[in-house]
Amino acid sequence: MPRFAFALAAVLLFFSVALQSVERRPTPPGHYLFVWAGDRAKKDNDFLAVIDADPASKTYGRLLTTLATDQRTSRVHHTEYTMPESGMLFANDHDVGRTFIFDVRDPLHPKTVTSFTDMAGYVHPHSYLRLPNGNVLATFQHAHHSATDSAAAKTGGLVEINDHGKVVRSASNADPDFSTALLMPYSLVVLPKLDRVVSTNSSMHDDDLFSGVTYQVWRLSDLKLLKTAYFDVGANRYAHISPEEPRLGPDGSVFVQTLGCGVERITAIDTSEPKSQLVFTFPGNWCGVSTIVGHYLVQSVPAVHGFIVLDIADAANPREVSRLKLSDTYRPHWTGWDPKTLRLVATSGETPADRTYLLKLDQATGALTVDDAFRDTDGQPGFSFAERDWPHGFKGVGAPHGAVFTR
Repeated sequence: MPRFAFALAAVLLFFSVALQSVERRPTPPGHYLFVWAGDRAKKDNDFLAVIDADPASKTYGRLLTTLATDQRTSRVHHTEYTMPESGMLFANDHDVGRTFIFDVRDPLHPKTVTSFTDMAGYVHPHSYLRLPNGNVLATFQHAHHSATDSAAAKTGGLVEINDHGKVVRSASNADPDFSTALLMPYSLVVLPKLDRVVSTNSSMHDDDLFSGVTYQVWRLSDLKLLKTAYFDVGANRYAHISPEEPRLGPDGSVFVQTLGCGVERITAIDTSEPKSQLVFTFPGNWCGVSTIVGHYLVQSVPAVHGFIVLDIADAANPREVSRLKLSDTYRPHWTGWDPKTLRLVATSGETPADRTYLLKLDQATGALTVDDAFRDTDGQPGFSFAERDWPHGFKGVGAPHGAVFTR
């Protein structure tokens, strides 16, 4: 082989190996919690906070870094519920209808990959669930430019999006048999074994808050809408209102938390006649994100200033097994499970005094306790979003919402 050709081959081999090493770089040591937050005063921008979530670390519970966006805070809202394998995390500011995709593969040096607003004729994305192929399936609350059309304004759609922020496919959730119903997609659960998706319809607008009362069943393989149905109405005529987060139960049925503090259970999802039943009602209203761990459902319940845990082993007859009150004023909202450290994260953005906690769930009894070792620099359990100097140069009070652990 000529000397030049040999040298060129060696150089190409070097860069090939180097590129492979970048793609296959090992996961950095440590364990982290990402909290999506904004400026409570809405004068500065949305940001991603990185907190040490390794119980063995000397800085457990401490803020490590932040990543600022160029988006002035309007309503910082959902992230994904669990960290995707790709390390590309979706998060939105709902009221401006903008979604960010963050590269968090190096947790201490997160990067903004891209952002998007309208997608495939739909606006205001709300929730993101991963598909078996690694793409995101997102709920969009509205059809584009539908504000002047009172009928179209009540419908939206599902959009499949890849990690580069590009549309793969989409589908409208409009149903001619429900032309007068509010059909604004809120959240969803993916059921690959059944080739199904179940989505809920609930509005983020105060004027429509009590109008969401339906769910929809889709075929996952082609996003064909198969069924729109009403939720079961309970004795108080309220607990079915504003269905929000659907979660897959241990028996294969779907449990849906409602803003009206009900738990609806959907069965027969793979048939032409799925059925919903109101199986439990929590005290109060404005219940937030629920998490299912094994045969326990953990529900944030503002009326008790904490959480109620249900045993759903008998799926048709859930029973309360524990409660955890965090203070006399705490109003929890977001919850998310960390299978690595067996902890739940709980956030509240109601007041500057509300902290972000990690909770321990006893998987034998369902008892829930605060992890007292997870402490901020003030020495108190939980992480504080009260006024501080944030690493990205912002000084003020943060308003947290979505939170997710590294894998």
